[in-house]
Amino acid sequence: MPKSAAVNHVDNRQEGDDAAPALDLVHLSRQTLGDQALETELLKLFDSQNAQFAARLRAPRQPGDARARADLAHTLKGSARAVGAFALGEAAEAYEEALRRGDVRSAALCERLVAEIERTHREIGALLDNAER
Repeated sequence: MPKSAAVNHVDNRQEGDDAAPALDLVHLSRQTLGDQALETELLKLFDSQNAQFAARLRAPRQPGDARARADLAHTLKGSARAVGAFALGEAAEAYEEALRRGDVRSAALCERLVAEIERTHREIGALLDNAER
């Protein structure tokens, strides 16, 4: 039986990284009532969902797809905030609002959102790798 990975709540910054962590692990722990197996499961599901969202966001924009993209960003915003990925939630919110307003900056905000998804993915990967050691 595979051992259960536990998320290390001490420090989730990467070596040489002065930026704030992508995940607030204290928030995540509060959301799961400290159940580390649940935290691990949620992070894996969240990471998988983000990979699907990133692929959809990278797809070429089509006329009339702003609403679907805004709805996608809205879903991502909620799930990101639930697990403590607040910067990702903010990027999703900015993109969603720009799309709903018809703001010409939406393409740049989409790139920012995808970059934040990638940063969060790297951090989740590092956390889960460390937890399995």
